[in-house]
Amino acid sequence: MIYRLILIILTSLLFIACTDKAGNNKKIFRYNESTGIASLDPAFSKNQSTMWPVHQLFNTLVENEGDTKTKGSLAKSWDISVDGTEYIFHLRDDVYFHDNDVFAGGKGRKMTAEDIVYSFRRIMDPKVASPGFYIFNNVVDSAEGFKAIDDSTFRLKLIKPYAPILQILKMTYCSVVPKEVVERHGSDFRSHPCGTGPFQFVAWEEGLGLIFKKNENYFEKDSAGNRLPYLDGIKITFNESKATEFLLFRQKQLDFLNDIDVSFKDELLTLKGELRDNWKDKVVLQIHPYLNTEYFGFLVDTTNELIRNSPTRLKKLRQAMNYAIDRRKMILYLRNSLSSPAESGFVPEGMPSFDTSVKGYKYDPAKAKQLLSEAGFTSNKIAPIKLYTIPIYGEIGSYLAKQFEEAGIPVTVEVVLRSFLFELTSNSRAPFFRGSWIADYADAFNYLSCFYSKNPAPPNYTRYNNPEFDNLFEKAVAEPNDSLRFILYRKADQVLINDAPVIPLWYDRVIRLVQPNISGFEPNNLNWLELRYTLKSD
Repeated sequence: MIYRLILIILTSLLFIACTDKAGNNKKIFRYNESTGIASLDPAFSKNQSTMWPVHQLFNTLVENEGDTKTKGSLAKSWDISVDGTEYIFHLRDDVYFHDNDVFAGGKGRKMTAEDIVYSFRRIMDPKVASPGFYIFNNVVDSAEGFKAIDDSTFRLKLIKPYAPILQILKMTYCSVVPKEVVERHGSDFRSHPCGTGPFQFVAWEEGLGLIFKKNENYFEKDSAGNRLPYLDGIKITFNESKATEFLLFRQKQLDFLNDIDVSFKDELLTLKGELRDNWKDKVVLQIHPYLNTEYFGFLVDTTNELIRNSPTRLKKLRQAMNYAIDRRKMILYLRNSLSSPAESGFVPEGMPSFDTSVKGYKYDPAKAKQLLSEAGFTSNKIAPIKLYTIPIYGEIGSYLAKQFEEAGIPVTVEVVLRSFLFELTSNSRAPFFRGSWIADYADAFNYLSCFYSKNPAPPNYTRYNNPEFDNLFEKAVAEPNDSLRFILYRKADQVLINDAPVIPLWYDRVIRLVQPNISGFEPNNLNWLELRYTLKSD
């Protein structure tokens, strides 16, 4: 009863915040976050469930334009020094923080370069303990890295050229926050957010509902001069049950669903990944390349006691396992064609540098058996290899274990909790494991860093170490020319794939079910929730 009362209060607040003077209800975008939201503080926006709402409340210096281009957000332009170590950002002069009682008269004050300096230093502050602390480590000059030259000019100084830096600055960790509001609330800033974004905070009953309203003073306008956003508010619910979420969507109480749960994908989709006839007029299916690679990983550190006598220490056996599985059949029958077979590198489709010139592994059982023979397993029986995976991938693990067995490679599947698998892989205790890597930003550096030998686990869960790969990776990071950098990325990816510390399974897709009355709601390769241009009709 108490939860129902709280929900009524929250809904009332939403309609009060989003009703015009004539009393006409306006347009509210509604979605469900089944995993819950841990924080609205951008310094703690480490996963999709937190990044989505943070992106509505805050802005960064630069942002994506489509999937491949960069445009200014808080910065209207920027200059890069000849040596690539200094970036001068020229800021907009029409950006204001949301109204807040911390500010004079309760009115939002103008954002300045000092706010950017404060926000970036805060990410790196050990006392804050942001999970994004690493993004500037060994990249930004520790003494002169962040400087406000004047109110409208911010300077970023790097230790050495670092090509992915503009992509790093797009991360929600780099959202700009007001010092006085953060210091007023301390750790409670997580539930008292104040930014410059298109929507502003209204109310949050954790586990029940979260409400934002339109920022009437938002600085962006569309090409016709209309102030963004078009929507009047956002309402987020927290139903844990995917069945309940789907039911609410069918009842038009939610405006979209992210991904399609395995329990009802066959009801909605054909094996070719198309809507079944009885759904075509009821919903809109959006499919878009997603920067996520699903894979199986091998621990390849032969100094580790677990690997010293394991068959997986042998490159040819790992290559054989790559050839032994039919990725296309797996995607057809287990994924309803909602992914692409990972038959190139570890870097996925949708990444600007992706190219099929990186040659991966296609289903070739004869090649798998040949490699096993070359590895010395002609008559010697291979010791069983244990695959660690999580419950939602248990079926796929079992399916692929059968294919490995057909090639003469015995694999057993152990299903464990996600937290335990993370503990195993972080501490190099899982010789063979299921993994996925979702990009934080659209640069292949984000993927290849998972195999750079100087990186710990995470992200280098396989403990891969190859000087040739490291050399190509380091050259790529310092290369300012995109075309030349992409060539180096592909060469590094090819070295990696040849060594086979991973079995790439599929390149993922953004899958959305959207109500027909929603428009201007376009998917993107990072699967960020972009609502500035979204319209909702009656």
